[in-house]
Amino acid sequence: MQQAPQETGWIEVICGGMFSGKTEELIRRMRRAEIAKQNIVLFKPRMDDRYATDFVISHDKRVIEAVSVDEAKQIEVLAKNYDVVGIDEVQFFGPEIVEVCEYLANKGKRVIVSGLDQDYLGQPFDPMPTLLCVAEYITKELAICVVCGNPADRTQRIIDEQERVVIGGNEFYEARCRKCFKPGILTKAEIEDDY
Repeated sequence: MQQAPQETGWIEVICGGMFSGKTEELIRRMRRAEIAKQNIVLFKPRMDDRYATDFVISHDKRVIEAVSVDEAKQIEVLAKNYDVVGIDEVQFFGPEIVEVCEYLANKGKRVIVSGLDQDYLGQPFDPMPTLLCVAEYITKELAICVVCGNPADRTQRIIDEQERVVIGGNEFYEARCRKCFKPGILTKAEIEDDY
């Protein structure tokens, strides 16, 4: 990262597909801020209870304490006394999260968010496009395609579920590259054909 701004807040966005290390990078940045003796707080959407409700846990099992909230506006209130505010799975908070992040940065806080930039159809996952526009720093993480081994920036859904938001791990999703990604839901035969 370039030299950090002085006497102002800012927004950092960590984005990419599933299994790309977004949460791992968020945890790393939060830990470094903690080592620097900054007051940190990390938020996560209450709906994401895959591993725990009061911790953010990456797919590679890195762990950090977190506060589960139901809506973006709660973050604005709860982050009042902190220097560094982290938000995991930011795409689940809806468009209100942009205003909250801007408010916190304008109050002089370092705001670090991580989340998916595309949904399972390969479409931009709101509110990430807007966050990317207002952020000072952007990091796009890539996974490894499970089919061919190329860098993967897409998330392939491998279960028969039509909802846009289906919370799960590798039992529901795979990392895929541009070439191997097939928008939508794959049939068992299509999955077998890919391997």
